[in-house]
Amino acid sequence: MPFDNPKDEKLARERLSNSSKKKEEELLEIIKKAQGGDQEAFQEIVQRYKVQVAGIAYRMVGDYEDAKDISQMVFVKIYQNLHRFDTTKKLSTWLYRITINASIDFIRKFRKHKLEVLDNIIGELKEKKNDVERVYQRGLIRLAVDEALESLNPKQRSVFVLRDLEGLDIKEVSQVTGMPQATVRWYLHRARAKLRDELVKHHPSILEKAGIKYEVQKG
Repeated sequence: MPFDNPKDEKLARERLSNSSKKKEEELLEIIKKAQGGDQEAFQEIVQRYKVQVAGIAYRMVGDYEDAKDISQMVFVKIYQNLHRFDTTKKLSTWLYRITINASIDFIRKFRKHKLEVLDNIIGELKEKKNDVERVYQRGLIRLAVDEALESLNPKQRSVFVLRDLEGLDIKEVSQVTGMPQATVRWYLHRARAKLRDELVKHHPSILEKAGIKYEVQKG
């Protein structure tokens, strides 16, 4: 909510900044302990990032079981190389880069592009009976997007997942992928255009029910 008094707003921002700095300091201490061989500290890192890692891996390969396997490989690699991590850098950037690279390696090695079945949508419907139609449509849209992701090449998929699904800014995506920011923007533009056209071609009824109107771009 907006603040009536500018001083209150400034105070709130300072508190938020101090809280963020405190969390960063706590994480840095955990990382240093883990680098020194503290197993509990390393497990704390795993707990903090396992959801993000699994989420990125799933969006990259389109299968929960494969994403779990990739997540395990990622954390094994992190454990083996944590002593080399530069603590002046962001751990999340390093971790996301490893996850993206592991996912791309998986795709190239196995060429697997499986989609998750509708069980998750059915389970969601059972949990939220009061708003079945909305949940159902959201589930169908999510499934359609997952299917459309299969049309992207690994680099397009990487930047789309990191920017549009994980919420990283262009600079952060550039750091994770090792691409120049201009290149990231180009791949993101191509990914969005390709996804849009795939959804329009193969799932027009889903978009229509969701109130989303697009036309396939020519050229």
